[in-house]
Amino acid sequence: MKIAVLPGDGIGTEIVAEAVKVLNVLGLKFEMEQALVGGAAYEAHGHPLPESTLKLAKEADAVLFGAVGDWKYDKLDRPLRPEQAILGLRKNLGLFANFRPAICYEQLVGASSLKPELIAGLDILIIRELTGDIYFGQPRGRRVATDGHFPGAEEAFDTMRYSRPEIERIAHVAFQAARKRSKKVTSVDKANVLETFQFWKDVVTEVHAQYPDVELQHMYVDNAAMQLVKAPKAFDVVVTGNMFGDILSDEASMLTGSIGMLPSASLNTKSQGLYEPSHGSAPDIAGKGVANPLATILSAAMMLRFSLNQAEAADRIEAAVNKVLSQGLRTADIYSEGTTRVGTREMGEAVVKALG
Repeated sequence: MKIAVLPGDGIGTEIVAEAVKVLNVLGLKFEMEQALVGGAAYEAHGHPLPESTLKLAKEADAVLFGAVGDWKYDKLDRPLRPEQAILGLRKNLGLFANFRPAICYEQLVGASSLKPELIAGLDILIIRELTGDIYFGQPRGRRVATDGHFPGAEEAFDTMRYSRPEIERIAHVAFQAARKRSKKVTSVDKANVLETFQFWKDVVTEVHAQYPDVELQHMYVDNAAMQLVKAPKAFDVVVTGNMFGDILSDEASMLTGSIGMLPSASLNTKSQGLYEPSHGSAPDIAGKGVANPLATILSAAMMLRFSLNQAEAADRIEAAVNKVLSQGLRTADIYSEGTTRVGTREMGEAVVKALG
């Protein structure tokens, strides 16, 4: 089992180090190789995704990814910014299906900004299409407008587009995932305004005919955003496009109390995957030892389950995280009165100890 370890920038190096510690005590045989990515790679190689890093990722069974980005790189040309590394990995590895679970742990109900009765027992799976939509659509760029409201003015443009195969494959992933859960899929679109998402709705409806045992609900994205904070437990599996999924998954993550608790997996058709926490590089707290490593550790559990066929080991990690939370240990983002505040390293070591 070969794992490409790409810590990245900011708190990425700190949280990935703790996940690696956890993997190392499982008694499994891993070949783990580390490489630079993001701003760190730009500093060393002049590009956020060097060929050597991409080669390693392609050869690995799975990629354990930290986070990339720092404000100091915001003035770079867009192709050289750290965030382009993650887009490049998605494109080159064909990572089209992003799994973002939003689970509210019993011990953290009080950490959510919503009333306990709204989020106690919350378990949503957001499946985001990852390689199409406005993030990758062409043409895109800047130009002088020849029409519209202000002819002759400078304008910028991006293209939202989806093909039938792209929609069909992500719909299949969502319906198959729902069969293992509560058999309900909510497809989120903006079909009342966007031609792209009328097409999305039509294709998802067609694919649904192959899954008569699964309930399908269509919902406009603005309503979905509202319902996530009004009645979040009404959702089971949510499937949507790249941009809507980006926004809604972050909203759902905060229902649980902290984005620092939420893992994610991005998979291709061969179950090769990239596993990363849902949060970013947080340069403001980098090096302070206060970041929450649990999302990264839980991402490692998802990696074991989806790409490395080690479901038992994944269960062990998830149980260890639960045990640590029950012991009252909290990093700053989930701390509350009556619990014990710990740092990044202490939290990682506690999970290692709980694996015992």
